[in-house]
Amino acid sequence: MRTKFTQEQKQELVNRYISGESVKSITADTGVARSTLYSWINAYKATNSTIAPTLREFKEYQRKNKYLTEIINILQNSPCSAQAPLREKLSAIEELSSEYHVHTLCKALKVSKGTYYNHIFRNKRENSQYSLKCEELKPIIQDIFDENHQILGASKITPILRERGYKVSEKTVTLLMRELDLYSIRSSAKRVYKQEQKKKRENILNQNFTADAPNKIWVSDVTQFTLNNFRFYICAVIDIFSRKVVAYHISKKNSTQLVKTAFKKAYEARCPIDNLLFHTDNGSNYISATFMKYLKGLGVTQSFSRTHVPYDNSVCESFFNSLKREELYRYKYPTVAGFQRSVAEYIVFYNSERPHSTLKYKTPDKYEADFWLKHGVFANV
Repeated sequence: MRTKFTQEQKQELVNRYISGESVKSITADTGVARSTLYSWINAYKATNSTIAPTLREFKEYQRKNKYLTEIINILQNSPCSAQAPLREKLSAIEELSSEYHVHTLCKALKVSKGTYYNHIFRNKRENSQYSLKCEELKPIIQDIFDENHQILGASKITPILRERGYKVSEKTVTLLMRELDLYSIRSSAKRVYKQEQKKKRENILNQNFTADAPNKIWVSDVTQFTLNNFRFYICAVIDIFSRKVVAYHISKKNSTQLVKTAFKKAYEARCPIDNLLFHTDNGSNYISATFMKYLKGLGVTQSFSRTHVPYDNSVCESFFNSLKREELYRYKYPTVAGFQRSVAEYIVFYNSERPHSTLKYKTPDKYEADFWLKHGVFANV
């Protein structure tokens, strides 16, 4: 049972602290939590400004005062201010380093210690025998690179240099090749290929979440839900026009098969006849060669969200948020079958009964039905 302390008992413990007894000793003796005791001490200090600081607090005040005084002295003696260009500040720190600690100098002039030490190291290298040797090696490396049709990298140029009598490490050759902007076409070819692949993954949708008819733009995403310590993945396909969930699939694996199955269900149910745009994130399942080839065979154009920009696929994000808040987080499912049934029932509710603000508070099914009726079609395609 928690012990209640009177105001007098609290004051007595605070007085013990003021008299010089440590907090650790007081808490060990009384069983009062350290945080509780400190709250009483701070409350007392707030109403008694004349209370003398403890020895520990006094030493901390002295340390801070010395540090701030040193900062002021540095700023007064420095040939430049903290707003000066970096080169000037680095020179100033180097000039004053014999009088003040480098850490304090860097703090005063707002320069990171790493930047300063790199500056010192670089200056030493530029004035050393090492620098002269590097300058000698650069034209030789360039010649070897060109002689071998720009194929060789540092790992192969290094032994050639050693055969010619130059003692040099692969790391040095790598650095010099970077300075000369020399890259093996073997590695650059891979880089160019990746860049081309990235270009293919364009954000065509570009957050334009509107369509003038059904089956023109679909969006998709995958979310996970943990049930009895097992993860289940839900992939949904949504038509942008009506915000209708046209298909979904649940699996224990977040795989290419998961998204392909969900898309196949949607495609077979809706049979889109125009050029379909399919927008997703850059998940490995959506960019897999198997899935991309499958969509290409159907004449479907893919669009991709930018990396780490969830707003590019906010329609799916919004649906999953509603699914979890309005259904999955409200119930405990004793069985997997119960969980799957709950998802299915919610999606039926979402499509046919739940009004959507974007659709002027019509349901997705009603919004599509009005469209087909307006265009003389009495059955949804």
